[in-house]
Amino acid sequence: MQCPYCSLGETRVVDTREVDEEATRRRRECESCAKRFTTYERIESVDLTVLKKDGSTEPFSRDKVKAGITKACEKRPITDEQVDAIVNQIERTLRRRKSTEVRSTDIGDIVMKKLKKLDEVAYIRFASVYQSFESAKAFEKQLAALKT
Repeated sequence: MQCPYCSLGETRVVDTREVDEEATRRRRECESCAKRFTTYERIESVDLTVLKKDGSTEPFSRDKVKAGITKACEKRPITDEQVDAIVNQIERTLRRRKSTEVRSTDIGDIVMKKLKKLDEVAYIRFASVYQSFESAKAFEKQLAALKT
């Protein structure tokens, strides 16, 4: 690691801490000028591609997933931290798969499972958009399935 002060390449690690699951913080000291600096090591994430129902593809967007969940949870007793935790879990699940291409229906199914555990109303709201309920019968059918 090159020192940002004197540009010498001889440094030693003084302290190491895990910032989160995907980053490590290292405190370093230059062997030449004795100044300290911090570096972060992050896992380079693989870009996920979403295969949509119409056959087109687009890059995975955490923001789109979060927006859908947030909309379903509107005016419910659910915190932003809970929504962020769900989005993190979903992204982690997708990144652990063997393939970097994921179907949009798989993402929707995972979101539905997470919302079902979190809040039934948010689950039904998301399901009504995701499954494109055409009638009150379809809505009733989903409610009946929730009760079982």
